[in-house]
Amino acid sequence: MRRYVASGLFATLGLAAATFLHVSPASAQASGCEQLQKLLQERQSIVARLNSASKAKRKLTPAEACGTLGSLVNNGNATLKFATANQDWCQIPPTFMDGMKADNEKAAGFRNQACNAVKQQAAMQRKAQQQAQQQGNNPFGGGDAVTGGPMRVPQGAL
Repeated sequence: MRRYVASGLFATLGLAAATFLHVSPASAQASGCEQLQKLLQERQSIVARLNSASKAKRKLTPAEACGTLGSLVNNGNATLKFATANQDWCQIPPTFMDGMKADNEKAAGFRNQACNAVKQQAAMQRKAQQQAQQQGNNPFGGGDAVTGGPMRVPQGAL
């Protein structure tokens, strides 16, 4: 079973946001660009959650990683949509857009890996349950017919 750790790489996911957060809040609100500010602050909090799991030396389960990275990707999509629509009005530098696109693609790749691991775990659990049910139909429970214990592997050369 794979477990995903939020690494220092997620700190880079917030770099594009951090460079843009230095715009004064008053000018952002006056121009109608406050939505971008909110999206970037939300992104930073998601990245902080990922980094805190790493610093606490607690590995994220694939389900936790899938959900958190899904939130990060959704936030990135919303940020890119707003930034693209308002790039000229909000004076968003092209380097910010490029960095955000690259970060969002990396996050999407990690999310896909984590979500695939969740799907694989679910498939393995279903398979194990099906096997348990099939063994339940066997009067000997898949065990040794004579002693009723578990099936033993013969000792010696095979």
